[in-house]
Amino acid sequence: MEEAQGAMQVTETLSEGLKRQYKVVIGAEEISGKVQGKLDEIRAEARLPGFRPGKAPPALIRKRFGASVLSEVLQSALNDASQQALEERNLKPAMQPKIDIHTTIDESYIENVKDLEYDLNVELLPEIEPIDFSTVSLERLDVEVPEEEVQGALDRMAAQQRKTEPLAEPRPAANGDVVVIDFEGLVDGKPFKGLSAEDHHLELGGGEFVEGFADQLVGVQKGDEREVTVTLPENLGNPALAGKQAVFKVTVKDVLQVVPVPLDDESAKNFGAENLEDLKAKVREAIAGEYARGSRSLIKRQLLDKLAEGHSFPVPPGMVDMEFEAIWRRIEQDKAAGRLDEEDAGKDEETLKAEYRTIAERRVRLGLLLADVGQRNSVEVTNEELQQALGQEMRNYPGREQDVLDFYRKTPEALTNLRGPIFEEKVVDLIISQAQVSPRTVSPEELKQAIDGLDEEKGASAEAEPAAS
Repeated sequence: MEEAQGAMQVTETLSEGLKRQYKVVIGAEEISGKVQGKLDEIRAEARLPGFRPGKAPPALIRKRFGASVLSEVLQSALNDASQQALEERNLKPAMQPKIDIHTTIDESYIENVKDLEYDLNVELLPEIEPIDFSTVSLERLDVEVPEEEVQGALDRMAAQQRKTEPLAEPRPAANGDVVVIDFEGLVDGKPFKGLSAEDHHLELGGGEFVEGFADQLVGVQKGDEREVTVTLPENLGNPALAGKQAVFKVTVKDVLQVVPVPLDDESAKNFGAENLEDLKAKVREAIAGEYARGSRSLIKRQLLDKLAEGHSFPVPPGMVDMEFEAIWRRIEQDKAAGRLDEEDAGKDEETLKAEYRTIAERRVRLGLLLADVGQRNSVEVTNEELQQALGQEMRNYPGREQDVLDFYRKTPEALTNLRGPIFEEKVVDLIISQAQVSPRTVSPEELKQAIDGLDEEKGASAEAEPAAS
């Protein structure tokens, strides 16, 4: 079928599934007119040596500026004609359309302008009819925070506040004590920078310093001198010393005992609480939040599985190709690093590619579905939500917050990547709110087992999460 729109002709040459191809012809007369119009504008303003403004010969203007003007006009003509062809047919492309130009564009083209012929290749968004979400049944696992877990967290917080004090009675140092030492390390009888210190506080049994060093100080007392022999580690920071044997001359200046500081109303303020009861409430809330996030991941996976089962609309092949390529790059990286799942490691490449292409298709379908549901329900990501996500991203890079902020300010597409997951979560919450959700109280161990089982599924992250919309 051929349609003429003024100086443009459009002929549909392919209609197969979501793929469309159109042969587009833009008349030579229209292109010539636009080129000449641009050259006339340039001539009126151009200041060339030997000529007053507006008086330079047209041939000189064409020679000087013709190539750049032609490039600009052709690009504009391609964009405008393609956009017009899509709008007049009410087509909704899933991706940027591809353009294949058939007309030869060379140095002689500007002197002998011909019709511009090209193929416009488009993959369309599918028609999507979401299922009735009220028919979806989901189970939510709830956990009541055990009192002993709250107390355990409080005990760990109390341990962070411990202090050291001199021994009430002199005795040999034991694991858990802190010795105050001066030391000098010698390698081949020579001292090296970085192997000496004064008034160094070393906790015995705390795993600090070079392996085996602290163990040889168990039993020392204040005033003792001792030689400690160890093998220096590879990560010491000085390649010349890596793996070498070192002898440390150690003087014990004091032995201190570690004294716990119990949590009370006053010490609770060190953790941002008003008093001990407020701290307990905050700890309980934090633990409950962790369990809630785990439960959320499980119910989201349930939902995505049921959405995938309930929808079978076609998906654009180009989007599947892009998603598959992204997944496959990760698979190849895992393979090179020896992290490939045991199940995958036993399969040939052809089988693996077929399986992960199916996963890619699922992800694209879910992504399109969630985008459609979000649009139907006017789901939007607020600027406040976006700023919160940006703040979290900045906190992921301590000391480089300003660099992260500058990057997102200069890179709009990066902000889009932040927006996608927020949009997805809001749409998932919307669907869950319409579904039939049955709560079931479980123990922390049962929730953990359920989450571990989810993580152990082959390709769990790739299979579960739709592409960000």
